[in-house]
Amino acid sequence: QVQLVESGGGLVQTGESLRLSCVASGRTNRGDAMGWFRQAPGKEREFVAVIRVRESGTFYADSVKGRFAISIDNAKNTVFLQMNSLTPEDTAVYYCGLRQGRAIATILRNPDQYTYWGQGTQVTVSS
Repeated sequence: QVQLVESGGGLVQTGESLRLSCVASGRTNRGDAMGWFRQAPGKEREFVAVIRVRESGTFYADSVKGRFAISIDNAKNTVFLQMNSLTPEDTAVYYCGLRQGRAIATILRNPDQYTYWGQGTQVTVSS
């Protein structure tokens, strides 16, 4: 069993930055994927970024490419999402998810493929 706990959300203005963190308690294995997804009111959960545990490989949604950066501290089982140049369109609840086992990028972008989720952290960007 794995538990995920996100932190770092908040209220910022357009153009500002935030850094989200997600700590995984429990075992993660090489090749697992830890991803960030977001869900705005009335919308489905959408992929933001994903990184593989103890392996190379990061993938981003087109909407955040060049602005967001995902990274991982494998020793601490913690994944980060650095979000820069935020806009009101980035406003959502951000969730951290863990998918066990290796998979190609197309699969990793699908939230239905993830077994474990955190409780979410609210990010609000004002104009």
